[in-house]
Amino acid sequence: MPASTSNSLRVAVLADSDTRWKWGALTASRIAADPHLDGYLLRGRATPTPRQLEEVGVRADSLREVTAVEFLRDMGGEGPAPGTATPDHLAGGSTGRLPDVIVLALVGGGVQAMLHGLAHAWQGRTRRPLIVTGYVGVVYEKLADGLLLRHGADLVLANSRQDAERFRGVYRGVGADASSVVEVALPFLGGAAHTAPHDPYTVVFAAQPSVPETRAERTYLLDRLVRHARLHPERQVLLKLRSKPGEHTTHIEELPYQRLAQRLGPLPENFQTVYGHMGEVLDRTDLLVTVSSTAALESLHRRIPTAVLTDLGVREKLGNHHFLGSGCLTSWDRLDTGEAPEPDRDWLARQGVAADGGYEEAFDAARDRIAELRAREVPAPLAPYYTTVTAPGYLPGILARHHLAPDGSPLPGAPGVDKAPGAVRQVVRRAARGAYRHGVQRVAPVIRRMGEL
Repeated sequence: MPASTSNSLRVAVLADSDTRWKWGALTASRIAADPHLDGYLLRGRATPTPRQLEEVGVRADSLREVTAVEFLRDMGGEGPAPGTATPDHLAGGSTGRLPDVIVLALVGGGVQAMLHGLAHAWQGRTRRPLIVTGYVGVVYEKLADGLLLRHGADLVLANSRQDAERFRGVYRGVGADASSVVEVALPFLGGAAHTAPHDPYTVVFAAQPSVPETRAERTYLLDRLVRHARLHPERQVLLKLRSKPGEHTTHIEELPYQRLAQRLGPLPENFQTVYGHMGEVLDRTDLLVTVSSTAALESLHRRIPTAVLTDLGVREKLGNHHFLGSGCLTSWDRLDTGEAPEPDRDWLARQGVAADGGYEEAFDAARDRIAELRAREVPAPLAPYYTTVTAPGYLPGILARHHLAPDGSPLPGAPGVDKAPGAVRQVVRRAARGAYRHGVQRVAPVIRRMGEL
């Protein structure tokens, strides 16, 4: 693709949750200097709320909520359908010009569907946007499945040297092209380095929506956090929460810590629950505690003492096995006595945590690759590994979930395939979406718990 006459790349980010919007938007700012950013939020159970968008703190030049088919129509050059309504907390809209780069900040199945949908939309074109995708954080499960669903993008970003090696190994292992894998780092690392304890010394537990899953394990962690606050009244102990009850994140939170805390009775005065931008919380953190949150990498990048708990075991299901060799694995018993883990420097270097510098150069390879691909007269067509030949029993189902046929074309009757819905249908759709989210967040967990009685 010939280089743009503008110094600023136009980047479109399609995201399906608050954390993926954060990753996608920040990735756009890392791989392009001062980009024009068009944001698209994929309509679904985890579409970010206004509060979540505000907490992420990333601003876009335009931001719209779309279905998969509506996004494909925009990227096919047709623009938004006449009369398309935009929620009050979203601003702007597509200008009709195709972006230079599209960042797909989606789950693997969503990425695969968009790759096939875009390939169909761009048939016969001699120029097209470049496609970038990757992972929001630590990749500790479904490595092969998630990677092969992302194959076909021009750049598959790996957040560390270790991930880049693993990603290339998976692609080569199935005979797929591995040249799309580019080593970068997590785009949200940064902030001032920790140099001395604060007054008061502040301990932060970074909660996760779905790790651990059971009531007993989540109650145990909360009990130990409160106990630590009582053992150390001179310390400030914070429970950092991802979302408020009823809000969705990347993962469903069936047992919010807020509700579990209500059953503990009076809490210590030095214990507090907090929301907000993780970077702002880390500004006052002296010890970060978690099971396996990506916040641990943010903390280590800032040289903040970081503890990854072993209390519930070191298990793939928990994701804390990713921190084997890090020097950060420890338990609440040790933390209660005042111990603070010392990270292993070699492990940090392999994980893309540039605590000793070098972070600003972490995205150079991605920027160079984009410049190289855009300089080509005719870009290579999108060629995902999964096709109706390589995965005839898997791919059609993935595409159908996004209202796409096996060839990537929109299925008849797909939302947004013909024209924008009228005002009445929009109201009904919003009500139905709210009812769906309520069912997933509130009703379904109750039914599952009743089934376990």
